[in-house]
Amino acid sequence: VQLVESGGGLVQPGGSLRLSCAVSGTTFSIYSMAWSHQAPGKQRELVAVITHSGTTNYPDSVKGRFTISRDNAKNTVYLQMNSLKPEDTGVYYCHLGGTLAGSWGQGTQVTVSS
Repeated sequence: VQLVESGGGLVQPGGSLRLSCAVSGTTFSIYSMAWSHQAPGKQRELVAVITHSGTTNYPDSVKGRFTISRDNAKNTVYLQMNSLKPEDTGVYYCHLGGTLAGSWGQGTQVTVSS
């Protein structure tokens, strides 16, 4: 299984980014998927989960700002991040299976700073 995250970068507070995670080597459509965030010096935390059927879940910290979606035809999961805050800075990973225990890729760095 291979997961490749992309789309990170430097953005000003209040800005937006769209992350992508391309998955190969498995039957993507049957799995829940998740995005996690690891801030500098802190533990990794889930920020979005989407089931195989498209049901989504978010912690209160990102609810209304982040949106997870998937395209099963492209074996890709996305994370649209709006109204970004400095505390959203860190590395974002996608996880196969919808939990932190699932396989993940190399991550993509997001820096929110003016």
